[in-house]
Amino acid sequence: MRSSSAPPAGISPWRMIVGLGTVSLAIDMVADGAMSVNGAFLAQLGASALLVGLVTGGADAVALLLRLVSGPWADRTGRYWTFTIIGYALTAVSVPLLAVAPFAGGAGLAIASVLLILERTGKAIRSPAKTVLLADAAGAVGHGKGFGVHKALDQLGAFLGPLLVAAVAAAVGVYWPAFLWLVIPGAAAMLMLFWLRARVPDTSVFRTEPVEPEPEPEPDSPAKAARVDTPRVTFVLFASFAALTTFGLIGFGVITFHLEDAGLVPLPVVPLVYALAMFVAAFAAPATGWCYDRLGPRTLLVVPVLTAFVPALCLSGELPLVLVGVCLWGAATGVQDSTVKAFVATLVPPAVRGAAYGRFAVFQGTAALAGGTVAGALYGNVPLLSALVVIAQAVAFVLLILVLRRRDAHL
Repeated sequence: MRSSSAPPAGISPWRMIVGLGTVSLAIDMVADGAMSVNGAFLAQLGASALLVGLVTGGADAVALLLRLVSGPWADRTGRYWTFTIIGYALTAVSVPLLAVAPFAGGAGLAIASVLLILERTGKAIRSPAKTVLLADAAGAVGHGKGFGVHKALDQLGAFLGPLLVAAVAAAVGVYWPAFLWLVIPGAAAMLMLFWLRARVPDTSVFRTEPVEPEPEPEPDSPAKAARVDTPRVTFVLFASFAALTTFGLIGFGVITFHLEDAGLVPLPVVPLVYALAMFVAAFAAPATGWCYDRLGPRTLLVVPVLTAFVPALCLSGELPLVLVGVCLWGAATGVQDSTVKAFVATLVPPAVRGAAYGRFAVFQGTAALAGGTVAGALYGNVPLLSALVVIAQAVAFVLLILVLRRRDAHL
């Protein structure tokens, strides 16, 4: 547990937010540099659409499901910085090692698959702890603005990483040397992270919430029953909403596989398509964060609307339609990864946010695996896949309305 008598912060909340955002920028150059070509890279190693869906969807699921363990563990030990550092280090190491896969013969596909899953394992370890660090600082300036600015920097890295991969692929005609170049931003991220920890060892100094808990009603009183049960039910409904929208986004690995399989773009252009999605997400995150702080969580109603069109457009045989779908994918991802987390921060008390983000990730992780698997299995039947996603988004829209009504009724 973190001390309530922590020394004053060595930097301001905004500098901490920008610092953590810079770390995410650098490490996302690494992670998203690999993610921008993961499906195409696996296809070149001999993977089928179903296998790509299983590996990339499974990797995304690991990144989310393991947070059920890492979140409570971080809360229980209070070692938020330690979890954050270990998680970032795993990504910084595993992605450059992907360069080994093309030279491993028949084992190359298995090695690449394991490394992609290991990279997402790093994300699972760091994300709940890093989000708690960020939530502490963002609470002092506005959760929507704080998470939105952080996400914008995060997405800038996710944009620059694919550009680096594209440049190297254009120069040498293959992907693997680009993975070696990603050692540089990975090392920079780790140096920045250690500097931030040295300046602010305990981010609870940024908190503006009352430290003392509110008095508890009598055990059998209706007031206590409503206060305990309502947030739990609301949390589950909101997590279910997020799961359905995650399912609809199908995973970008299947999209990059489609670009390679259908021959829609040359090899160096594949990561540029992912960069386009990240560029859109970088604008969507702070814009919706600004709207969230002023209009409230109703801003999130846009997510299922955007997501409903993703499979039909992204898996189209026409490149212009694919690019439109990729933009929608990026916009929905930007909102989901920033503003959705900001809303979760308002549903639970600070002391259990790590555990809450872990439980929330279980819903999203299960949906990520299901979305990737279903998309891979139905790759040859896009109309059916699209219909399933539209139905899922209609249900998600209704669930969010229920969440908003329940929350408003108990404010």
